[in-house]
Amino acid sequence: MDYQPADRLKKFSTGIFAEMDEKKDALVASGREVINLSIGTPDFKPPQHIMDALADAMRDPFNYRYSLTDTPEVLDALVTYYRTRYGAEISADEITGVHGTQEGMGHLGMATVNPGEVVLLPDPGYPIYEAGAQLADANIYYYRLVKENDFLPNIREIPENILRVTRFIVLSYPSNPVGMSAPKEMYLEMIGMAKKYGFFIINDNAYSDIIFDGKEGFSFLSLPEAKEVGVEFFSLSKSFNMTGLRASYLIGNKSIVNSLKLLRSQYDFGIPYPTQKAVVAALTGPMDDVYAQCTEYQRRRDALCDGLRKAGWNVPKSDGTMFVWLPVPEGYTSVSFVETLMEKTGIIGTPGTAFGPHGEGYVRFALVRPADEMAEIADRIGDMLAEQ
Repeated sequence: MDYQPADRLKKFSTGIFAEMDEKKDALVASGREVINLSIGTPDFKPPQHIMDALADAMRDPFNYRYSLTDTPEVLDALVTYYRTRYGAEISADEITGVHGTQEGMGHLGMATVNPGEVVLLPDPGYPIYEAGAQLADANIYYYRLVKENDFLPNIREIPENILRVTRFIVLSYPSNPVGMSAPKEMYLEMIGMAKKYGFFIINDNAYSDIIFDGKEGFSFLSLPEAKEVGVEFFSLSKSFNMTGLRASYLIGNKSIVNSLKLLRSQYDFGIPYPTQKAVVAALTGPMDDVYAQCTEYQRRRDALCDGLRKAGWNVPKSDGTMFVWLPVPEGYTSVSFVETLMEKTGIIGTPGTAFGPHGEGYVRFALVRPADEMAEIADRIGDMLAEQ
């Protein structure tokens, strides 16, 4: 028997990422060298004190039991970290753990949105924002992120009749995929608009520790009245290279946090105890590795972007994240450039259209190779463009 999936899954497809994987596998099978810059998986190892804490916790039989809640140790560490790192005052009852922001964002809409209510999402934006809204049967209004506005949301171009029925808006800076940061003034304006129209803000704060050129990585919750109108996902994945441990926290407005807590209590348990021990070690330990890693990401950005400009491809530099967002050379679409690059050089990027219609004309590269290799990658791309 061929059983059909639920109707809600008809909204989803494997999409461009699966297509790129198939092409990559074909190149590897043919014996070609492949340099995969399409996936943002850090190539740095977690700091040693975090790995030691995880290993020690795994040797304790108690830690193999169900973890029903976030431990007091974790909550205390988060409260202290937010105070010292961001200057933000939060309390333990304004926090709940999730198995990575991907999972949390995927379920938050179901916990807070009724079918047919409007949510505001960035275009281009990370795909889980859209998927989470679709699972909630929300009506999606996409706000444009364009170069002419420094890839910042222009809330004033959203029709007032949309704002009046909006449930929430998703923000994320430094931003994946566009790699730009946002000034506090933008967030303050958004807080004012949220209060005026009655929607709330979800801030995806994944990259505040990977920000370049002296810019400040901050928490939305450090701003006046932020907790009145919003929440923030705080992830340990990219700052501490703990992607596989799936440790993230929704922090902020208590009513929104409690909604997600209630939903998750129906289908899941807490973050495993060994992972929670690793989280405490990360939040209370030295930050030297985090700062050094940020410096290295900037070196990689400079090596790639400077090299491409020397080759005649005039590209901008990102403000932060582990990605660069580059306009494709003249004569290409996003997909045709990525396909040509893959076929001729073995270098794999992600076409901008994977992140929404306004991603057309761009390609995203992940900074997941050392700086000297990024310089060689720039040379290889430059050689391909010179042959055109």
